[in-house]
Amino acid sequence: MPTVTPVLALIIFVAGTVAGTLGALLGLGGGIFLVPFLNLGLSFPITAAAAISLTTVIATSSSVSAGRAGKQLINMRLGMLLEVATAGGSLLGGLTAQLLAQSTVQKLFGVTTVIVALIMLSRLQRRNVILDPSIDPGALGGRFYEDESAATVTYRIRRLPVALVASFIAGNLSSLLGIGGGFIKVPVLNAWCGVPIRAAAATSAFMIGVTATAGAVIYYGRGQLVPALAAAAVLGVQLGSWGGMRFGQRASARWLKLLMAVLLFIIAMMMLIRGTR
Repeated sequence: MPTVTPVLALIIFVAGTVAGTLGALLGLGGGIFLVPFLNLGLSFPITAAAAISLTTVIATSSSVSAGRAGKQLINMRLGMLLEVATAGGSLLGGLTAQLLAQSTVQKLFGVTTVIVALIMLSRLQRRNVILDPSIDPGALGGRFYEDESAATVTYRIRRLPVALVASFIAGNLSSLLGIGGGFIKVPVLNAWCGVPIRAAAATSAFMIGVTATAGAVIYYGRGQLVPALAAAAVLGVQLGSWGGMRFGQRASARWLKLLMAVLLFIIAMMMLIRGTR
């Protein structure tokens, strides 16, 4: 386990700020950026990195859910339904992580991230919003004011079984990799289930807190969580989340998708290279 020093705590605080900004902006929880940094940059064991990351995912979720922008965009009905499947997958992932080699987990991280990035690139020119305010959103759909359209937009949920399966897989990989599960939920909800990117990001950020809690309990019970370093990361994430939410309100949907895809590709390549060494 890493030795706690003031310098290391400061580095992790700064990394947490960056991760929190990107996590809140894209609904990924920040873990998908923090885990590679801790594992590749600071040589943390993958389980220790995942344990710290899961605590920051909980922090990101709390910040987004409490924020004014988050409250407007979060689809509570859809989120609570999908979280049932996600929590089950999260508990299984926390147990699986103790049985796999670090190189295997790194390769799994890389391959999954490449797939998700390709999905996002395929959706750059498509938006899931309906401008007609008289359209019924259905039982699980929703409405929100979108600056890009300068109007209140509506969306309807499609392919709910796909969302449920994806949520179970996201929960499993969330605990296994320590990354919150949003990197699967957001692209799937946006690409195949009819949810606009902003609503998908906010709803995912709401859900990942519950998902991360289920997995973090297992890591903590096995003594793989360093509380002092986790606290530094959480403080940074809280600060970054505040900025990420506000910037996300003004950014275009196409820009958000492109940013997500580029970051995912970079991280995937880093993890695949490390996992094959």
